[in-house]
Amino acid sequence: MLTLLTLIWLLPSCRKPDKTPEPQTETITIGALLSLTGNWSTLGITSKAAIEIAVEEVNEYLRDAGSPYRLAADIADTKLDTAQALQHIKHFQESGYTFVIGPQSSAEAGAVKSFADANDMLVISQGSTAGSLSIEDDNLFRFCPADKIEGAAIARTMHQLAVRAVVTVARDDAGNRGLQTATGASFAALGGTVSAIPAYGTTVTDFSAVLAEIKSRIASLTGTYGTSGTGVYLASFDEFVNLFRQAAGDPVLESVRWYGSDGVALSAALVANTQASEFALKTSYFAPTFGLPLQAQSKWEPLTTAIRNKTGIAPDAFALAAYDAVWVIALSYHSAGEQPPFAQLKEAFVENANRYYGATGSTMLNNAGDRATGTFDYWGIVYENGSYKWKLTGRSE
Repeated sequence: MLTLLTLIWLLPSCRKPDKTPEPQTETITIGALLSLTGNWSTLGITSKAAIEIAVEEVNEYLRDAGSPYRLAADIADTKLDTAQALQHIKHFQESGYTFVIGPQSSAEAGAVKSFADANDMLVISQGSTAGSLSIEDDNLFRFCPADKIEGAAIARTMHQLAVRAVVTVARDDAGNRGLQTATGASFAALGGTVSAIPAYGTTVTDFSAVLAEIKSRIASLTGTYGTSGTGVYLASFDEFVNLFRQAAGDPVLESVRWYGSDGVALSAALVANTQASEFALKTSYFAPTFGLPLQAQSKWEPLTTAIRNKTGIAPDAFALAAYDAVWVIALSYHSAGEQPPFAQLKEAFVENANRYYGATGSTMLNNAGDRATGTFDYWGIVYENGSYKWKLTGRSE
């Protein structure tokens, strides 16, 4: 009996192993240009987490679908600096990358656009809004609405709140200047009065002169429209925290409502500064960010939780647009076939973007390669349980 049992146990080891060879795979690396340690790092940090989560999920999907492709991400810190963005995209090109997610600002997107066009690279920005970059047949795509849509939304909201005159000011970069122009034009079209201040430099840290000019414009407008009918619109990045800190305590600057842009909504830098947060609270400040559709809540809600757990920061729709971009890139490779030429891959990207419905809803593009539609969530500052926090205060129609 012992001999028989021994033979039975040994028999399987004598058989040739039944192995199904693993299919050969090709790893496609996506470059990412994000501000991780510089201005607007809130979006950079949450976008990085969104991309990493998407890559992990996409690779599971591609494996189950029998695709020969797998994705990886190479994430570079631009610090919101145009020179660094250009330097990093050149490195990506030398490394053979075709797709780049980001950069998140319009100034950076404008700096890398010509290089991408000349080198068959597709750039998908999750945060650039400047209307000046809405150009057909180029290689820059944007998974967020351009400034005309956001400008019209915030202008309409201010007008609905009985504001009839607004002082507008912006940081001197393409995206924020574009928002200042678009918001002012939309507000004027509604019959409002616009007093536009020249944009301040990107390296300004002392806002005394800017605040003195804003204060002068407020004094002029409130004589006609009163404090309740006058507002200030500021298109900026995280430097607005210093501006608010310096404005805190001024009775004229605190007498009217202030409104912001997408570059500051949910900024971790603001809620970390008591003086600036108090100014925001006193002026009923709120800022719009690209909105998340309720119809897609089952997609974005768990993703938002995962990113918050990973970073400690609540992501906005711009960050989730980076997640959706990874999925559209993956689907484009999957549908274009093995080793597609650039023109075919670009065509597949547009086709997949136009039919994809993800965490931010439909990613359908217009003729310029920008997101075709969009609504906006408005975030304001509240003081709860001993700390300042961002809180959803409304949505655009």
